[in-house]
Amino acid sequence: MREALKQHWPEYLMEAAGLGIFMVSAGVFATILEYPASPVHQAIPDPFLRRLLIGIAMGLTAIGIIYSPWGKQSGAHLNPAVTLTFFRLGKIEPWDAGFYALAQCVGGLAGLLLVAAVLGNPIDDPAVNYAVTVPGSEGQSTAFLAELFISFGLMLVVLVVSNRQSLAPWTGLFAGLLVATYITLEAPLSGMSMNPARTFASALPAWLWSGFWIYVTAPPLGMLLAAELYLWMKGKGGVICAKLHHHNDKRCIFRCGYMV
Repeated sequence: MREALKQHWPEYLMEAAGLGIFMVSAGVFATILEYPASPVHQAIPDPFLRRLLIGIAMGLTAIGIIYSPWGKQSGAHLNPAVTLTFFRLGKIEPWDAGFYALAQCVGGLAGLLLVAAVLGNPIDDPAVNYAVTVPGSEGQSTAFLAELFISFGLMLVVLVVSNRQSLAPWTGLFAGLLVATYITLEAPLSGMSMNPARTFASALPAWLWSGFWIYVTAPPLGMLLAAELYLWMKGKGGVICAKLHHHNDKRCIFRCGYMV
C-alpha cells in the first residue's frame, strides 16, 4: 500500500480532479438549464431540448478530461466501475484500484461541494437538487435495468475501440458521444449515472438516497458483464491497457501491453 501511494499518488490526484471537474460541470449546467428562475431555463421550455444541451455539455466535458494531460496519464477512468472492470481484466494492481476508487469518490464530492458553494441556493432548488441521480417515474426496477444496459454498452464500446489500433485514439470521442446520448435519451429512467462515485457526490449534499443501491450495483455489474463478453470474443490478450487514451508521452502505471 505504502509503495503504491508513494509512487502513484499523482495519478490518484488526477483521477480525483477529473471527476471533480466533471461534477463541477454537471452542477453548473444542471443549474443553468433546470433552475426555474434561470433565463436559459425559461427560454427553453422543452425538457428534451434541455437534456440534449446538458448531454452535449457533459459529453464535451468527458472528452476534454480524457484528452487532457491528466486524463492521458491517469487513464481517465473517473468511475469506480470502470476501475473495477479493468482490475477484473488484469490491467491494474489491487492497491491502485482501491486508491483510484477512493480518489474518484472524494474528488467527485469535492467538485460538487465547490460548485454548490459558488452557486448557492439555485443548486439546492428541488428542480436541480445537486444534479442528483434518482430513479424516474418508471420505478427502481426499470432504473436498474437501464443503468445495467447503458453501463454494459459504454464498457463494451470502450473495450472494442481502445483495443483496435486504428480506433484507439478516438476512444474518448466514442465515450463522450455515448455520455451525451445517454443523458438525452436515458436520463428520465435513472438520471443517467453509470458511476457510483458520481451518484454519491450528488446524493450526499442533497441527502437523497432514493434507489442508491441501484447506482452502486448496476454500473459495476453491467461493465463486468461487458468485460466477460469481450473476453469471450477476444480472450485476455485482447485487452492491451487500462487507459482510455494511451498514445501519448505520459507514464503508464498499469499492466500495459504497449510496454511489452
